[in-house]
Amino acid sequence: MRALVGLLLLAACGTPLPNEKVGGLFEVYRDTSVPIASKAVFDPARYLGTWYEVARYPVPFEVGCVKVTAEYAMQGDGNISVFNTCRNPDGSTKSEIKGSAEIVGPGRLKVSFPSVPFGASDYWVLWVDEGYRTAVVGAPNGRSGWILNRDPQIPRDRLNAAREVLDFNGYDLSKLMEVPQ
Repeated sequence: MRALVGLLLLAACGTPLPNEKVGGLFEVYRDTSVPIASKAVFDPARYLGTWYEVARYPVPFEVGCVKVTAEYAMQGDGNISVFNTCRNPDGSTKSEIKGSAEIVGPGRLKVSFPSVPFGASDYWVLWVDEGYRTAVVGAPNGRSGWILNRDPQIPRDRLNAAREVLDFNGYDLSKLMEVPQ
């Protein structure tokens, strides 16, 4: 969830999980010469609600985060509110951040957090299964990517499908890490 960039300010100095590789702020996880495409038929209303981060590319602002959730809700101005929570391995809250996402195209959002000075970030929904139970999110610059699921545990077939979407969009699957739930 590119939206989690705001956790940089809250969790940049976190302790890595066992075997967690810590990515650099500007590390790129995809071959940017490979075309990337967002979901052309995307229903923002069905995307709202709570998502569990089941896999991610290592980024500094999520070091040591487990049981990560993202909650999306429609705002009165047509934008989407974003509320991300990062937890410690014991389940306690490590950090939280609130922001908003502007819909800029089918499956394309610009996410910003008032407390983050970097400006809005691209958050592209690359794939959602038919039931809006599993989603793949990435960014054209390749600096982030996530597999989200409506439940903390993801069925193996949907995880495999999500991994195929990342691969198709040029992501290096060897650097993808599953997130403990």
